[in-house]
Amino acid sequence: MDGTKRSNIRIGSSVAIVLKQDQRSGNLTQGVVSAILTKSPNHPHGIKVRLEDGQVGRVKEIES
Repeated sequence: MDGTKRSNIRIGSSVAIVLKQDQRSGNLTQGVVSAILTKSPNHPHGIKVRLEDGQVGRVKEIES
């Protein structure tokens, strides 16, 4: 699913995010969403979320 639309992301969803320090390399980090930080309905680089372990990044992939 598309990580650029806020409506696709729910708290508790399993996602792959790119952390700020990994934006150049594109390394993805897996986790479960604990908070959705982006307020707008969509964002071209991905919706910013906080994972349960406290890491913050933009959603690139949503696992079903």
